Amino acid sequence: MRIRLGGGFWKSRLKLAVLGGAVLILLVGLSTFTYYYIIYGRMIDQRLSGNTFEHTTGIFTAPGHIFTGQSIAIGDLTGLLQQSGYRENGDASGIGRYTARGNVLEIYPGKVSYFRGGNALRVDFAGKQIRGIRAISTGGSLDSAEIEPELLTNLFDESRAKRRPVRFQDFPKVVVDSVLAAEDKRFFEHPGFDMIRVLGAAWADLRHGARAQGASTLDMQLARSFFFSTERTWRRKLAETMVALELEHRFTKQQIFELYANEIYLGNRGSFAIHGFGEAALAYFGKDVRDLTLAEAAFLAGAIRRPNHYSTAELHPDRAAESRDHVLAQMVEDKMITAEQMQAAQKKPLHLVRSGIDSGAAPYFVDMVKDDLLDHFSEAELLSQNYHAYTTLDPQLQRAAVLAVDIGMKNVDTLLANRYARWKKELAKQHSNEPVPKAQVAMIVLDPKTGEIKALVGGRDYGQSQLNRALSKRQPGSAFKPFVYAAAFDDAVEGTGPIVTTVTTVVDEPTTFAFDGKEYTPDNFGENFMGTVTLREALTHSLNVATVKVAEIVGFGHVVDVARRMLQEPSIQATPAVALGAYDMTPLQVAAGYTAFANGGVRAEPLYLQRVVSSDGSVLEHNEPHTHPVLDPRVTYLVTNVLQDVINRGTGAPVRARGFTAPAAGKTGTSRDGWFAGYTSNLLCIVWVGFDDNRDLGLQGGLTAGPIWAEFMMRAIALPAYQNVQNFNVPDGIATVSVDPETLQLATTQCPVIREEVFIAGTQPTQYCEKHGGRPTASEQGRSLLGRLARLLHH
Repeated sequence: MRIRLGGGFWKSRLKLAVLGGAVLILLVGLSTFTYYYIIYGRMIDQRLSGNTFEHTTGIFTAPGHIFTGQSIAIGDLTGLLQQSGYRENGDASGIGRYTARGNVLEIYPGKVSYFRGGNALRVDFAGKQIRGIRAISTGGSLDSAEIEPELLTNLFDESRAKRRPVRFQDFPKVVVDSVLAAEDKRFFEHPGFDMIRVLGAAWADLRHGARAQGASTLDMQLARSFFFSTERTWRRKLAETMVALELEHRFTKQQIFELYANEIYLGNRGSFAIHGFGEAALAYFGKDVRDLTLAEAAFLAGAIRRPNHYSTAELHPDRAAESRDHVLAQMVEDKMITAEQMQAAQKKPLHLVRSGIDSGAAPYFVDMVKDDLLDHFSEAELLSQNYHAYTTLDPQLQRAAVLAVDIGMKNVDTLLANRYARWKKELAKQHSNEPVPKAQVAMIVLDPKTGEIKALVGGRDYGQSQLNRALSKRQPGSAFKPFVYAAAFDDAVEGTGPIVTTVTTVVDEPTTFAFDGKEYTPDNFGENFMGTVTLREALTHSLNVATVKVAEIVGFGHVVDVARRMLQEPSIQATPAVALGAYDMTPLQVAAGYTAFANGGVRAEPLYLQRVVSSDGSVLEHNEPHTHPVLDPRVTYLVTNVLQDVINRGTGAPVRARGFTAPAAGKTGTSRDGWFAGYTSNLLCIVWVGFDDNRDLGLQGGLTAGPIWAEFMMRAIALPAYQNVQNFNVPDGIATVSVDPETLQLATTQCPVIREEVFIAGTQPTQYCEKHGGRPTASEQGRSLLGRLARLLHH
């Protein structure tokens, strides 16, 4: 018996057409799938070839320093190494590795380290103190050593995205579990898409009559982040699914999770878009991702769905708790944690850091570095090459600067609130509801010997305004006066004008100056005049009229000549107003000018980018400190000596009142803004406070900028690297003599008050006090004897 199968089928044209159509659809579908599979494969090759997050420029701080006897625990030092990119027991291909055994820490720089495989160290600890440091290569003992610079940020794109790449093995389990619970609990089981979630999402969409339910796996979210828009359509979902399948084919689950956890957008901090858990841990909690607690990891995982909603979570604790609790509950449901662990995590408050000024990122400073890099490299190079840009920033000083600004500006806010309260009735009469304005701030910290910028704050909140006030021109006011007195004392060296010393007198009284056919009538602060005063008193108490008279004596042209040499500002003009800082300049220019006072007459050019190194170790750019003499060291010493009096008993006295006791020199400035410029033997700091719209601050610099300077300097000199504050060096050619403050002649034994005064040798008084008579003091007799011996030896 023969059975004929399908004979009628092949004779039916309709059935054959259906079959042909089905085959055609299948071929078209396979062709389309193959086409897009190849297209997406090329996309993946182009976007994800090699190490995705290494092909960019990293901006680093200056190297850190450790020394024998330093108070630091081994865990704190390993924490610093981790922030710099070191890995415990890692390999040599990265930044570096370290091993910790008991009280011994060994540090091995890697191939892309600042030290490029050199500077391997063994650090021995005794409790929370460094007992000894040895170079591993030679075994020799070291008093101190440099350690790896910290990573400030990576330059990724023009959208100001920030990432801090982390390897999968460095993500703690709480982070991995939190992400899986929040986004894709079957990630390690499905092939790239989760059919159960897809069907559930489709059913939910049909019920709601809209595309309301998501079904994206981590693979699909990664595909969307790298290749597609956020448009929610099934066509885009299909494309995501295809890319997800190809990702699963090309990468391991661990690699896909690593890509996802380093790419995912987690909100904005300031003006930066935060991508990845490495950067988010620092931005939201100020810590390394490996140190995140269960509650912190849950909060960040919960922020994936609504990142912008949680960007300001520190201002909305309920939002932070909402994000954390949702993920913790899901983790309990997925049996990742117990209910007891959830309850314990919920009880601990989330300590989110404030999103205003980022103490670690130094965003205004980073902008300066990026602008400099763009002058030498294309943006394409910076975003595609693994360059390392090493800067001069000291992260400890930067954190001290941010904290000082935060504390000091709260004080300014209070002063302004009190000032505006006095105007409240008048404003009410005018039907004005004008709020108390917020003042702005800038701070620059330099090494006065090298010009290296160690810390920089360009404003109160980078997120609200990226204007860098350290580079904005304003009138320095009385902060300019030291340059006037430098020009006056310089005449004693140049021999081009009258001999002016610290005890030369001028009359401080209301005066109208005639210049170029015009009249100029300055006033003292508070309309207070002191009569006949010495130049020391005039500068110590910041007397305006007396200072203009000093400038007139030595010549406005000479003042301009000296100021231009020191400040590099060509717009300064020879007018009476120049004496009172009437010509605009930036805080950075003022800082550079003051380096000559702090550095024996030698100006140090501001420096913030040390070198740029390629991935193979080639040095692409290298910048050395640049210094040059602009004034005689004896002249700058006289100015420094008087500026010490400004802080000790003059307009800068609020600095001492806040508890700062180290040897220092400084000058207040009050124009429409508040200034304080001051320095120790190893640090120079300039502070500006004012309004962006140039309205009058109406407050003295000693009460606004001065306290901020003091807050910073007290923290700075407490750091090991800056503790060694010394008295200012006295250069050769300086004569110190005892004078009677009343007659300003050499003191005698009968003078009721005696004061030590400094002069450029040869300009000191030679006549003894006629009013009080008597014999020369013992100190003057000794100086006279030494002088005669010196002359005999010379001859």
